Amino acid sequence: MELKIMYFVHGTTVDNINGICSGWKQAELTDLGRKRAIELGKKRKDMNFDVIFTSDLVRAIESAKLAFPDVEHIQDKRLRECNYGDLDGKDKSLIVYEEHIDTPFPNGESLRNVEKRISQFIIYLKENYKDKKVGIIAHRAPQLAFEVITKNISWEEANKNDWRKKNAWQAGWEYIIK
Repeated sequence: MELKIMYFVHGTTVDNINGICSGWKQAELTDLGRKRAIELGKKRKDMNFDVIFTSDLVRAIESAKLAFPDVEHIQDKRLRECNYGDLDGKDKSLIVYEEHIDTPFPNGESLRNVEKRISQFIIYLKENYKDKKVGIIAHRAPQLAFEVITKNISWEEANKNDWRKKNAWQAGWEYIIK
């Protein structure tokens, strides 16, 4: 059995513009973020999703509503961004993923914790959505966890090849779950 999902990242937030990593903190989309979410939906309207999953953070929820207003949306907290703990809402220079693969952020999570959440989410998808077209709108750490799990690569490699470091955004990433 093979399940294909399409992963999208939420639109630009006020925190993004100000160089802040939100983590579990709620962050509103900017006007540009809302505009880009609408454009994303237009670019990917051919996908005909059965369902769009989002985290329960407002930036992902709003992005989904704007991009795919006519598709069922389901919020799942397992798709949340990494919990940066004491660093939620702090300057992005303090959020060094490479240092937190196994070591949690102060009073937060490690990337392995995020990987565990995403592994559980994947099992849920395989059991309940195997014949459906599934889209996901979420965040950086969950996307990197999908990279690690579906491509069988290390966190070091996923971090090294993160599209954000190369400014190589695209209108969705396909992941195949076996």
